[in-house]
Amino acid sequence: MPRPQPDAQRWSLRVDPPWSLDAWRDGARDALLRGVAPEQLDWLQGSDASLLDAPAVATAPVLDGASVPNVPRDFLELAATCLCHRDGQRMPLLYRLLWRITHGERSVLSNPADADVLRAMALAQAVRRDSHKMKAFVRFREVPGQADAFIAWFEPDHYIVDRVAPFFARRFAGMRWAILSPDRSVQWDGQALAFGPGARREDAPADDVQESLWQTYYANIFNPARLNTRMMLQEMPARYWRHLPEAQLLPGLVRDAAERVQDMHDRPAQAPQRKIPARAPAPMPTGAGNSLQALRQQALACRQCPLWEPATQVVFGEGPADARIMVVGEQPGDVEDLSGHPFAGPAGKLLDRALQELGIDRGALYLTNAVKHFHHERRGKVRLHKRPESRHVHACQPWLLGEIARLRPQVIVCLGATAAASVFGSGFKLARDRGRWHTLDDGTRGYATVHPAWVLRQGDDARREEAYRLFRDDLQRLQVGDSASAGHGPALPPTPDR
Repeated sequence: MPRPQPDAQRWSLRVDPPWSLDAWRDGARDALLRGVAPEQLDWLQGSDASLLDAPAVATAPVLDGASVPNVPRDFLELAATCLCHRDGQRMPLLYRLLWRITHGERSVLSNPADADVLRAMALAQAVRRDSHKMKAFVRFREVPGQADAFIAWFEPDHYIVDRVAPFFARRFAGMRWAILSPDRSVQWDGQALAFGPGARREDAPADDVQESLWQTYYANIFNPARLNTRMMLQEMPARYWRHLPEAQLLPGLVRDAAERVQDMHDRPAQAPQRKIPARAPAPMPTGAGNSLQALRQQALACRQCPLWEPATQVVFGEGPADARIMVVGEQPGDVEDLSGHPFAGPAGKLLDRALQELGIDRGALYLTNAVKHFHHERRGKVRLHKRPESRHVHACQPWLLGEIARLRPQVIVCLGATAAASVFGSGFKLARDRGRWHTLDDGTRGYATVHPAWVLRQGDDARREEAYRLFRDDLQRLQVGDSASAGHGPALPPTPDR
């Protein structure tokens, strides 16, 4: 790209909002196309005034032969992070690095001793640290008089609300919430994030009825023998304490720690238990006369297998209590575990697509899973699905049978081998029996097909589309005769020849 003329004048460039990578990148691109060097440019944000009343850079002529430069991805990632910092020199710093990258120093970011790189890395690290603190120290309080609505107040060091909000949307997908800060606010309605201007501390609830319960729990799990005040203040600086209900207890807990440790030391030793007491069995469903809602409440306390411990919540079945058709899947996935709703993730979206193409109303179906908790393993921050074990399926079978007994569906469609074995028995083989009608002992009719997650796992687009057609064609068995073609919804299957 041509160099600017030595006598070129100064220009101004305003970025709004000042933490937006897109806004900064558009402005930086305009400046590069016009050959405006870093020392010629005044970066403005908010109500800032331009030095010497410099004209906007967009009014400068574009250089002959200028083209949009291609920059490394790691620079864009660094810029997106640095722009969230409050440092007033972050924009000139990033443009200086961009100018160097596009004028012969493309590998400048690989030099950690470079002054500009060193400064940018320090800004990025401060933003990442502030983001971590926001994730750790935001405390939601229930909005009085509103069901399932929560508000949190937080005062970050930097402009990180837009950066961190998607984390809370994933983590608390099943509730409505808002986070307020002096510069920025964000609201989640269960479907999408909406950003707005800053707010005041008094706009958020001061406390709620759950805080006393949380304080009691925190006081009982506080271990005085492991207290390290220096480390505690390093991880949880005192300035965050005003956001935390447990912080009201900390001065007293810290003050009494030495005395409590001495009491623990003086307490007579107790012989260890040689046998771990058996966990009390959870209440299991009894009687077909109970409602589905009563069964759901019982399932919330289930401890019959260890899946309840790492999972977020029970994901019970959903749908009309008089649904004619029940769809049974394998187990909830990551999205379902966070939201509490079955078939809410990618596999559920594929099921929705097939139902829509077939003219079947999902709202008329009862959707559930053979296993009610999410079985997974962690790989860093990612929770990877694991197939449920036979003990998990066995432990959850009473809940599935309870749903069938209370719903009394006319048709059961099983998605995948685990669901089919839970309904039709361990002798059922999906590869052999897929798509064939079966009759249960109580006369309920049903069949099995592949799980939509299996369709998504196919290696390429062609195989995935072929698998999808197979899946959709199996679901089409719910439609027969004129009722399906006329769009009247799912119909009952004909009695198969024996």
